[in-house]
Amino acid sequence: MIIQLGEVPWLIVSSSDMACAIMRTHDSIFASRPSIVVTDIIRFEDVAFEPYGEDWRQLKRIFTTHLMSNKMVGSYKTVREGEINTLVRKISNHASLSNGGPIDLTSPFFSFMTSLICRVVCGKFVLEEGRYHAFREMVEETFRLASRFSIGDLFPSMPWMETLIGLSRRANRNREKWDRLLHEVIRVHIQRGESDRCQEISFVDMLLSLRNDATINVELTTDRIKGLVGDAFAAGIDTTYITLDWAMSELLRNPKEMKKLQEEVRGIVKHNNMVTSEELTKMYYLRAVIKETLRLHPPLPLLLPRESMEECEINGFTIPKGTKVIINAWAIGREAKSWEAAEEFMPERFINSQVEYKGNSFHLIPFGAGRRICPGIAFATATSELVLANLVHHFDWELPEGMTTDEFDMSESPGMSVHRKDRLRLVVKHVLASN
Repeated sequence: MIIQLGEVPWLIVSSSDMACAIMRTHDSIFASRPSIVVTDIIRFEDVAFEPYGEDWRQLKRIFTTHLMSNKMVGSYKTVREGEINTLVRKISNHASLSNGGPIDLTSPFFSFMTSLICRVVCGKFVLEEGRYHAFREMVEETFRLASRFSIGDLFPSMPWMETLIGLSRRANRNREKWDRLLHEVIRVHIQRGESDRCQEISFVDMLLSLRNDATINVELTTDRIKGLVGDAFAAGIDTTYITLDWAMSELLRNPKEMKKLQEEVRGIVKHNNMVTSEELTKMYYLRAVIKETLRLHPPLPLLLPRESMEECEINGFTIPKGTKVIINAWAIGREAKSWEAAEEFMPERFINSQVEYKGNSFHLIPFGAGRRICPGIAFATATSELVLANLVHHFDWELPEGMTTDEFDMSESPGMSVHRKDRLRLVVKHVLASN
């Protein structure tokens, strides 16, 4: 469906067939990003919003190879498992102090992801020097701004209209904060030098070392390093903890599925051991639960917008050059022709199924597809699976006293990323002490 909003034509994609046409058949035409007022102000030269071209291809290659490849995700094993151990202990302590009452899980999930991304991207010293809270606040503020409507996106020929709302001023302040924070992180890394680095080699360390690498076909300026680091924080924190929030919500609303998952995990992991990355390969139902959660609750329900770089024809309709494209992954994940009982939480649908979320099954696209597919799939899924497995292994969970599954509120909050409207508060009934 093409609609005219202000001066700009928009193509709204809400079917898997049309998504395939955009992200596979005509992917080379729709591989660019449009100019968006807020993100144009906030972002540095990054991967997420950079227009399509050779610079973008080189930056994506660096981002994927040196941060989000399967090899790199595997190298974070010790850090990831250590942070999950900390999360399990934190939940256990909260449960001990709650006297049988509900505990908040949303905040620990967010803290866990912030700490994990800080260590992987910037190194442990960021946590030690207190910058952890600054990154957490910046990510929250950035997503709030990116979720706001901007009249300048509808009337790009009249930028003065944006000043009436004041969103640009807030975005500029946000960028200034990011600039100061990232500049200081880079400065400290340079000052510390190779001789003073700990054993955890961070993404920033790698980026700085690549500046003099002759095989890199793009200049890694300070702004580009800031952009790549900013992408890691924005994409890595919010989306993954949202998936954990919704996965636990669905499991508590569907106790039979929770029991089945716990039986699988506890049948593989003995006694009070932490679940390890190696054991995940045996947990087929766990992966099905994550897939079903992403189907019903894609963290970015409208993905990131695209823009046509030239005129093309799809299904008899002419799509003008410069059309902005919104792909509704939320609606596609509930498409009746693709999914039996589309509104129901049924992880079993993915058992012995070839459907996956890596860009080849266009009725399941929580990470997008094509050239602009999210490069952080391996990191996000490895983290979500390992956290969820440990949560159901070490704890038994119940809804707050007196609340039935029908009364459990599953309302969504509006925004660029879709959170639960209310914080996730659950009762821990049994705690299995962890080593």
